[in-house]
Amino acid sequence: MSLTKLLCLHPRDNVGVALQTLHPGDAVTVPQGTLAVQQAVPAGHKLALREIPADSAVLKYGEPIGRATQTIRPGEHVHSQNLTDEHTVITTVERTAPPPSPASRADTFDGYVRPQGGVGTRNYVAIVSTVNCSASVSRMVAAKFDAERMKRWPHVDGVIALVHEAGCAMAFDGLKHQMLSRTLAGMTRHHNLAGTVLIGLGCEQNTVGYMSDRHQVVPLFAADGRQLTDHVGTPVLTMQDEGGTRRTIEKAEALVEEMLEQANTCRRQPVAASHLTVGLECGGSDGYSGITANPAVGAAADRIVAAGGAAILSETSEIYGAEHLLVRRSRSPQVAAKLLERIEWWKGYVAMFGQTLDNNPSVGNKAGGLTTITEKSLGAVSKSGSTALEAVYEYAEPVTSRGLCVMDTPGFDPASVTGKVAGGANVILFTTGRGSCFGCKPTPSIKIATNTALFERLDEDMDLDAGTILAGAAVPAVGEAIYQAVLRVASGEKTKSEGLGIGDNEFVPWAVGPTL
Repeated sequence: MSLTKLLCLHPRDNVGVALQTLHPGDAVTVPQGTLAVQQAVPAGHKLALREIPADSAVLKYGEPIGRATQTIRPGEHVHSQNLTDEHTVITTVERTAPPPSPASRADTFDGYVRPQGGVGTRNYVAIVSTVNCSASVSRMVAAKFDAERMKRWPHVDGVIALVHEAGCAMAFDGLKHQMLSRTLAGMTRHHNLAGTVLIGLGCEQNTVGYMSDRHQVVPLFAADGRQLTDHVGTPVLTMQDEGGTRRTIEKAEALVEEMLEQANTCRRQPVAASHLTVGLECGGSDGYSGITANPAVGAAADRIVAAGGAAILSETSEIYGAEHLLVRRSRSPQVAAKLLERIEWWKGYVAMFGQTLDNNPSVGNKAGGLTTITEKSLGAVSKSGSTALEAVYEYAEPVTSRGLCVMDTPGFDPASVTGKVAGGANVILFTTGRGSCFGCKPTPSIKIATNTALFERLDEDMDLDAGTILAGAAVPAVGEAIYQAVLRVASGEKTKSEGLGIGDNEFVPWAVGPTL
């Protein structure tokens, strides 16, 4: 099926989206008839459908995405040269209008039921570094368990090292400390991990005692090395207490072997899809993201919610500009107020560095046709689907509610996904228009291309093609296909990033605060 040259998204819009590169003199069909193109317009970029006076609103998706900085004639390219953002965040909410709950679904997948509760979609063992000073040792332990050695445990997906750059030189119990500790604690209890070993140096701020007090990370060993037999806990090693690098590696290796023996006895079994906790992410967005892949993921998110699962929207800096849509759908004014509080926090946070939230989109986003943060956010928020917003969580906070929720994260994909995985996400849906090649062990990441050209060019990295929507496929049908892919991947089907071995270096905890 041939593509229409221009896509008009809403009757109110005064811009359309080019589905292929347009050249001066080309004729395109618009709601009013035929329009002559006046300037070159790259694919994914915007074309003025009618005259837009200076200082008036530019409309896309039926919503203002910014203000014209000059009069824009019909057929002209609408982008950074003549469009600027102008957005005011609402500050108070007296009432909301949550939509009715969707009809329930009784779907299942084959997952790992954990003894402590919860269901995993993968079966890894992890070494978690409490501080950067133990990062090398953690990686060295994981490296002991290469593909040849792992043949001894065929029912285990692998041994991974979760390392980072922080853990010390920060205020004790300050925001940076709290965020990092919460993230690491979340990983120690992630259902995709059959076991974890914590490794520290011994003199860092981020002590195991702190993690135990604040996040219920229970050490398996007492300070004198005795195993605590009255409960099951997390093995914790400190290099200074163990006698240095070599001895720590040897002890950790033995502990991991024991965990692998136990993990190898785990088998998948049918469970309700209500055990799905799916993170919704977009990275390397383009002008098609808000038209194809993101709305289709939104349709999949509605199905996840209907099955009793949880869908996590994040990237607060890319909700800014479209937060009113989520406020309207919030379960209560209190939920809406928490979302708005996080927006206000972000405005103050970036102002500390002389920045504004309007500094997003990225260079790549703009090259793909996204001009303003409001335009980008309107497309990004479409990943949330149409159900009520049930809760708003801090970064890496455990996600305990079912339904749609928001987690406060930055827009940087590795940090955003890390927070959602630490919060419990056992599958990630990741849309991309420019071509983000991403994985995030221990959670599988399903990458969805916004356009068919990208899907075909990066065929070894992209799992699904939402560009079929541009050729006439219905958004709900593509959403159903994405949801079915979630069930298959949750049951063990490998994603493209897993096949390539991507995901060992994408654990990037977001921790706000100075390095002292």
